[in-house]
Amino acid sequence: MPVMFIGNFNHTLDEKNRVAFPARFRAHLEGGVVMTAGVAQHVLVYPRAGFEQLAEKVDGLSQFDPEAAQLRRQVYMDAGEADLDKQGRVILPEALRAHADITKEAVIVGVGRFIEIWNPANWAQARTAVQDTAAQAHVWGKLGI
Repeated sequence: MPVMFIGNFNHTLDEKNRVAFPARFRAHLEGGVVMTAGVAQHVLVYPRAGFEQLAEKVDGLSQFDPEAAQLRRQVYMDAGEADLDKQGRVILPEALRAHADITKEAVIVGVGRFIEIWNPANWAQARTAVQDTAAQAHVWGKLGI
């Protein structure tokens, strides 16, 4: 059965900069996670197997294409692996916290086969954009959904 992360949850980082994943996500993360910087100002979190699928696609791109090289750097340069502790927490690395402007509060968003972690203010802006029904109708139509 494919992994399906859905919903959004507010969390507070603890004093060690650990973020706890919702209980319903943890079963899909038991093999560990890979975290990396998202294209927007957020953190992407994949189950290890999911990240390996992404890595296969990225690694299959031409090493001589400047856009592919940029994407490859984006995916790998600040990526980090982690195992969840018994409370379902991982340390959010400094480089990724800085990229996403996460200090104390975070929003964990399930987006299908991976998870996004956002600064609450940035998430509020992204959520507003998603809730623009006219724009979304255009996007859905353009993508053939």
